[in-house]
Amino acid sequence: MMRLLPWLGFDGKPCYLDTDADGSSFLSRLADNMEAVQLGMGRDLLDNVQKCTVERMPLETELRAFVTHLCMALADVLRVAESRGQRVPVPDADIDESDAARLAEMVRAFTDGRTIARQSAS
Repeated sequence: MMRLLPWLGFDGKPCYLDTDADGSSFLSRLADNMEAVQLGMGRDLLDNVQKCTVERMPLETELRAFVTHLCMALADVLRVAESRGQRVPVPDADIDESDAARLAEMVRAFTDGRTIARQSAS
């Protein structure tokens, strides 16, 4: 299985790891830890931006810095989502309607009823 890693190569291109199914290799664990750090930093950044914008109106330079850092964090989160999405097993073709209904209910419970938009792959 090829895994998209949470960092770019020296040439700025995506890095992939040919890994085992259980993800127990050193590089797989390193990538897992890096993803956790990226998600945690993004969460902390969002909290910081929210606090700063509630307390007072930020200066233009501060807003530019917020936008720059939020864009970088969003890029990290999207990369993590893409990598994890590629590792989700493909469902069997013989899923019946009750399986689909249970899955839909789990998604609704997980997202607290929020609608999830999905962009077409075309």
